[in-house]
Amino acid sequence: MTVVEKGISGNGKIKALVVDDSAFMRVVISDMLNAEPEIEVIGVARNGIEAVAKTKTLSPDVITMDVEMPKMNGIEAVKQIMAEKKTPIIMVSGITKKNADVTLEALANGAFDFVTKPSGTLSLDIDKVRDELIAKIKSAHASACKIGVGRGTHEAPIHFYARTQAPPAEPGRISRKVIVIGSSTGGPKSLDAIFSAFPDGIPAGMLVVQHMPPYFTKSLAERLDSHSHVHVKEAEDGDAITNGFALVAPGDYHMTLNSRKVHMNQKPKVNAVRPSVDVTMQSIAKTYGSNVVGVILTGMGKDGAVGMKAIKERGGKTIACDEKTSIIFGMPKEAIKLGCIDKVLPLHAIAGEIVKSLRSG
Repeated sequence: MTVVEKGISGNGKIKALVVDDSAFMRVVISDMLNAEPEIEVIGVARNGIEAVAKTKTLSPDVITMDVEMPKMNGIEAVKQIMAEKKTPIIMVSGITKKNADVTLEALANGAFDFVTKPSGTLSLDIDKVRDELIAKIKSAHASACKIGVGRGTHEAPIHFYARTQAPPAEPGRISRKVIVIGSSTGGPKSLDAIFSAFPDGIPAGMLVVQHMPPYFTKSLAERLDSHSHVHVKEAEDGDAITNGFALVAPGDYHMTLNSRKVHMNQKPKVNAVRPSVDVTMQSIAKTYGSNVVGVILTGMGKDGAVGMKAIKERGGKTIACDEKTSIIFGMPKEAIKLGCIDKVLPLHAIAGEIVKSLRSG
């Protein structure tokens, strides 16, 4: 594979296209990225129509994409770009319920990840997310190079299988067993693949920890609920863990367990994130012991590795998504390195293995 085919410009930098309807935001984001030695902004666009056209003519390695724009919004631009010239896209979204819904739709249609504007559409303090945005641009580019299926594509293959039969359960009954799933970058699409394959009547409660800010976790729960036999909601303090129900940790809150009910807190971040997968998994392991099935999915960093180890040490079962079907293999890789994973599986096999683990336990 040549340097050009890898998506690296002649000067060795990652070529970025910045898309935003605000001239101020285009300038600020461009200056912020150009200050990073490994990134070069090669163009800007004011709306989705321009973004689609410039993707074709400039062939950027990565695109930062505003959500709300005139003429053609971010979601429509993502759909066209992924259909015509697949390129890693980082959505840049305001923290509102509406923007969260649109951003999750963009992720479902192929966008790589997102960052949130700290203070709305016109964020004078956009530099607060500088490190996060740059890290995600680099990860998106590295993932595209790793997959190597055409220039700029980053998507690992995901297959949706028929739902597996589960042992009989009484929906709503306080759970004797619990499934806990942790994910980050690429998580929403991976979670969708798993939840859409779950059968009716799962004989366990479920907890999901996805690295997301407020509003986004509620939108995620609503999307999963609409695609699954499992009932999914954003967790609230005092919710019981019951069969056939899944609780998603709310953005900016750690989720722990006490007396088989979940509780939220805003204690310091763990692994630089809140909610933290480690916090929830360690809490669950203490209460449920061998009756836990822990699952670690795609994501940057190491959050969840210690939690998966805690589950394994107390006799629970542990599953990690494999490298090929992880958008980012960071979190599963770190858990595997600790020697605490029972099964490393492709994404499409995980729902069936979870059900099998519940049956055999």
